[in-house]
Amino acid sequence: MTLKEYPVWIEGVSFPREPAGQALPARVDVAIIGAGYTGLAAARELARRGARVAVLEARTIGWGASSRNGGMVLSGLKLEAHDLAARYGMAAARRMFAASLASIDWVEQVVREEAIACDFRRSGHVLVASKPAHFRMFEREATLLAREFGHATRLLPPSELRAEIGSGAYHGGLLDEVSAGLNPARYVAGLGHAAARAGALLFERAEVRRLARQGGGWRVYSARGKLQADRVLAAGGAYTGGFAPRLQRRIVPLGSYIIATAPLPEGLAHELIAHDRMVFDSKRLLCYYRLTPDRRMLFGGRARFFPESPRMVRESAAVLRHQMEQVFPQLRGVPAEYAWGGTLDATFDLMPHAGQHDGLHYAIGYAGHGVAMASYLGAQLGAQLAGAPSENPFDGLPFPGAPPGLYGRRPWLLPLAGAWYRLLDWLA
Repeated sequence: MTLKEYPVWIEGVSFPREPAGQALPARVDVAIIGAGYTGLAAARELARRGARVAVLEARTIGWGASSRNGGMVLSGLKLEAHDLAARYGMAAARRMFAASLASIDWVEQVVREEAIACDFRRSGHVLVASKPAHFRMFEREATLLAREFGHATRLLPPSELRAEIGSGAYHGGLLDEVSAGLNPARYVAGLGHAAARAGALLFERAEVRRLARQGGGWRVYSARGKLQADRVLAAGGAYTGGFAPRLQRRIVPLGSYIIATAPLPEGLAHELIAHDRMVFDSKRLLCYYRLTPDRRMLFGGRARFFPESPRMVRESAAVLRHQMEQVFPQLRGVPAEYAWGGTLDATFDLMPHAGQHDGLHYAIGYAGHGVAMASYLGAQLGAQLAGAPSENPFDGLPFPGAPPGLYGRRPWLLPLAGAWYRLLDWLA
């Protein structure tokens, strides 16, 4: 069987396309760079509020991580609740965690309002303990979430975990029933159609190469010409280019890779993940997996740290295949039909950041939690740019970056980071 090196999600999806002959306008209220979740959610919000908006995408609508991820709509952030509280204080941590829950609600609402057929379902997630010590950390996390955040989760000791996951590889789990799953390509395509219906102008193959301040606004130079914008929102995630060097130096573009098997018999699928949960493990170099609506096992992880390329996809597919069979020996001999990669945007503090610097607005740094949070923060910034009050708890956070000269356009330090995380996982 020939491996299909593209996301299983995009089969049969109708992405929005710009009208033939559409030219860049001379002037807009807001120019948005990037047509993923952040950019399209912001464009929809702005256009619905009467703003003239142009979305400039370097490739095609939804091309990047927005259509290449695992389709997990998760509560929480990359940092666990106790880490958030230790770093930012309990009051700020509560606001951030509440935003993660509100982000899932936002996705559910827009899917309903715009009739986006993306298989959205509140199936919940299970965080599984790769080591016994990790389960003891789950006990502390569950207690803190209930006491300080008013958020209920359920501990699953190994004997109960087997009712959720047909694997003996773990030492318990933590179940959160608030999370959801969806088809990310259908979702981002739906966001694009919704933004266009609201009046936003979408431009593909319009890579932004340079920004220049002009009066109180911006001159935006793209592969398809230039335009004037009162304000600019950088929403390109890991694909942020040299037009915003300060942002670029604060983003680590991490490769994340996924395989999808052939459709499984119904009985085997139920044995592996009984309740269609989203599942991910507690390692730093984590694995994550789920069933697709047509009962494929979708299995992903940081098999390679570099951003996606054909060679990285093929190498990662072999690594992921081995990892999947370690977790689920039942899948030995089941062919993988799809393999693909995407590049996610992590920051040096593993936190999302959304605000503005020197007049450039941005939302970035979702570290694998972007389906919900990128959508939510895009909508929040869109509303804010239209004059609404901000409800963004990530504005004003210290935003660390690499020292000048240490980290630039080429992420040469990624193999070192990968080796360090593997060592930490081994020592933990």
